[in-house]
Amino acid sequence: MIRYAIKRILWLIPVIICVSLIIFTLMDLAPGNIVDQMINESTTPEQIEMLRAQFNLDKPMIYRYGIYMWGLVQGDLGRSQVTGLSVFEQFITRFPNTLLLSFIGTILGIAIAIPLGIFAAKYAGTFWDTIATTFSMFGLSMPGFWISLLLIIAFTDKIKLFPSHGFNGWKSLVLPAISCGLVVAAATMRQTRSSMLEVSKQDYLRTARAKGVSEKQVTRKHALRNAWIPIITTIGNTLSRVLAGSAVVEAVFSWPGVGRLTVEAVGQRDVTMACGCVILTSILYVLVLLIVDLVFAAVDPRIKAQYAARAKKAQKVG
Repeated sequence: MIRYAIKRILWLIPVIICVSLIIFTLMDLAPGNIVDQMINESTTPEQIEMLRAQFNLDKPMIYRYGIYMWGLVQGDLGRSQVTGLSVFEQFITRFPNTLLLSFIGTILGIAIAIPLGIFAAKYAGTFWDTIATTFSMFGLSMPGFWISLLLIIAFTDKIKLFPSHGFNGWKSLVLPAISCGLVVAAATMRQTRSSMLEVSKQDYLRTARAKGVSEKQVTRKHALRNAWIPIITTIGNTLSRVLAGSAVVEAVFSWPGVGRLTVEAVGQRDVTMACGCVILTSILYVLVLLIVDLVFAAVDPRIKAQYAARAKKAQKVG
């Protein structure tokens, strides 16, 4: 298990290299640069050239990338080209807001998806199953920004119940959390339904019912317990996507999180800030998936036995 975790962590090295190179290349190919954000009508050509030299824009992209990676190897993510503030400090300042939004959205999505998935599996092929499946397809197919806009129109413009931007108390959290939660609920509900349908065909459930076990206990203690493994995997993968992909939701609701910081950096052509945010988010994405795999191994006794057998084999060889 430890050896597996170390291998997964070491895979972060090529991930960071690929991600940083891609974001550098895309930012370089995008129209405009940081200097364009700083000049005005009174700026002379000489001043423009000085600014370009200051940000190494007069040199090839690979040269700027090399300088950035040299600093990254030394543990320095650099400073924002716009504000001059530390990229790491800005990320750490915004990250709790993104974590809060993702956590609340995930909890909300799970609270909706698990009962709905069990209900849909129990009444598979009926009208109620069709409604639940339609809800799942709606959540999977609708873009996050579109759901966010619909929530703003319904609950801010029409009902005027919740604010549509900023972070000013728990009411500001409701709409963005629902927007993130629908994504989690859709994927988790679909997997829960599929897993419960597969488990419901097993012989041990018929045996439990034949022994007089109540239907609630059959569902909770027998069916759901054995269906948890793929559900946990889906929840973990969805949580990592919400953490890494909440930029659109944060931008729509002006939520002061990492996603909005990244969008602002891209809009301002702040390469250092954009690249730093993407790299740190990618690291978090990989770590969340690693935690999911470890939880998966802890829940499934077959995987436990597999790792134990490998450890004993390695000890014998040693």
